[in-house]
Amino acid sequence: MSASLATVSYIGATILFILSLGGLSNQETSRRGNLYGMIGMTIAVLATVLGPQVTAAGMPWIIGAMLIGGAIGLYAARTVQMTQMPELVALMHSMVGLAAMLVGFATFVDPEASKSFTGAAKSIHEMEIYIGILIGAVTFSGSIIAFGKLSGRIGGNPLLLPGRHWLNLAGLLVVIWFGRAFLNAHSIDEAMMPLIVMTVIALLFGIHMVMAIGGADMPVVVSMLNSYSGWAAAATGFMLSNDLLIVTGALVGSSGAILSYIMCNAMNRNFISVIAGGFGSGGGAPAKKGQTGESAEPQGEVVPVAATETAELLRDAKSVIIVPGYGMAVAQAQHTVNEIVKTLREKGTNVRFAIHPVAGRMPGHMNVLLAEAKVPYDIVMEMDEINEDFSDTDVAIVIGANDIVNPAAQDDPTSPIAGMPVLEVWKAKTSIVMKRSMASGYAGVDNPLFYKDNNRMLFGDAKKMLDEVLAALKG
Repeated sequence: MSASLATVSYIGATILFILSLGGLSNQETSRRGNLYGMIGMTIAVLATVLGPQVTAAGMPWIIGAMLIGGAIGLYAARTVQMTQMPELVALMHSMVGLAAMLVGFATFVDPEASKSFTGAAKSIHEMEIYIGILIGAVTFSGSIIAFGKLSGRIGGNPLLLPGRHWLNLAGLLVVIWFGRAFLNAHSIDEAMMPLIVMTVIALLFGIHMVMAIGGADMPVVVSMLNSYSGWAAAATGFMLSNDLLIVTGALVGSSGAILSYIMCNAMNRNFISVIAGGFGSGGGAPAKKGQTGESAEPQGEVVPVAATETAELLRDAKSVIIVPGYGMAVAQAQHTVNEIVKTLREKGTNVRFAIHPVAGRMPGHMNVLLAEAKVPYDIVMEMDEINEDFSDTDVAIVIGANDIVNPAAQDDPTSPIAGMPVLEVWKAKTSIVMKRSMASGYAGVDNPLFYKDNNRMLFGDAKKMLDEVLAALKG
């Protein structure tokens, strides 16, 4: 393939990537957006592999790597559970960071990669390598820690070291100092030491940054790491002089940054406070199926309800709003929820879903689960669209959510989640909260909703309880 044809292919792939992002902005067009992205990536890979920069000697290595990587990806896609998607996404981000690191080192030690650069151009090229490895190292180690937290291998409590901000500042100053030494080095051997020191510091910073972030902020962290992985890819593009990587990385990086900003607003947080950490200090790792966690100190009396009573309330209701949370994902109850929705809608009940921007453990987690269960897109509403409707709703049923329906965010200025926009389920005529126990949510904050006079608690595994509710509705 000629260089001109490769360039045209890159332009086509870039257009498809932009169309993909546009399609993913809406549930109804998300399938088409994914298809555009897949076609664009196929074109990009073929244009690169068949382009003028790949020699015949390198072709077997590339084909072998693609077969191995493709097999691993296919296996993961077929075996990963929907509840494991957040940690899988974090792991994928770590791979992008690792790739940026390895490409940076390989580009630096390869004399052929920089032989055409002299003077200022050489300094710029070396700066691209230094910054690319820095971003890649932070992305890699931070994503690995995020994977550990999301999968429950690492606790959700933030690690708040004394003087942690001063440690971060000291690390930044050291990175800048060694960056100067790297640019002023006269040989590869001389420059390798400052490059390695910077890489170690960047890896430690990535670990420290995510370890200091509490469980309640993890959805923002996933989005933030997505942005970092995009900038790492763009840095790789600069190192390899690959325009497509630069454009694609910039698209991912900027869109991830915008999403992080939107999610921070949804939690009444700012980006700096998320990075500073500390929110959700009483939280824990995501609950495993069958695990109840530690119970919070009771702040009042709750009114338990049985599945048959829940079915009766739903049967008599004219309007129902369902609020899904991580507990629904853990129990894999989304298909049963869809059956209940179908049954209620056949009876003429107005049923809708209310989705909080940070429900679950990653952006769009609940939307993905509901789409998998084939819930109609038109009844899945965002928080801003539906929050005012709770006061006109007969039954609001919360399935495994906690912090996003906590009235303390509005009523208690001393609460760690004070000011965070929440779904106002307590304004419904009756609210029903489904939980395994009285354990606090991921933010480690007690929920006064449980003790309100119009609230009922349906305890047990969400899938089992909802199966009983469905049977009672059809009985």
